[in-house]
Amino acid sequence: MEDLQIPPGGILLGLGADIIEIERIRGVIERQGERFLVRVFTEEERAYCFSRANPHQHLAARFAAKEAVSKCFTTGIGAELGWKSVSIHHGARLQPLVRLDDKGHALLRRTGATGILVTLSHTRVSALAVAALVRTV
Repeated sequence: MEDLQIPPGGILLGLGADIIEIERIRGVIERQGERFLVRVFTEEERAYCFSRANPHQHLAARFAAKEAVSKCFTTGIGAELGWKSVSIHHGARLQPLVRLDDKGHALLRRTGATGILVTLSHTRVSALAVAALVRTV
C-alpha cells in the first residue's frame, strides 16, 4: 500500500461524505468486540486509535472515511472494495492520508483516478469524513 497525495491542479472525479454517531461504533464494539475491529480496521488503524485518549472517536472517523471513499468510487463496501481496502494513516503534518490495498488500487486504475484526498473531523457525538477521488492533469 502506498500513500496517495495529489499535487494542485487535479480534476475531481468523485466525492463522498459520511457521518456517524460515535455511540454507534462504541455499541458495535461492545457487542462484537475484536471480531468487528479486525474485520473493519487494519492493524495500523487499530494501533493508532487505541493509543488515543478516546479511541471510539478515532475509530468512528476512520469508519466514516472508509464509507466516504466507497461513495467516491460509487461502489459502496462490498465485492469491489472491502473494509480494509481503505486504510487511514497520518502524514508528516499529521494530515489524514489514504492507503489502498491491491483491490483498492485496481479500482482506482479502473476509474482513471490517480489519488484520493480525505479529511476527518469529530466531536464528542459524531464523526465526519469527506473524500475526493481525483486525477492529476
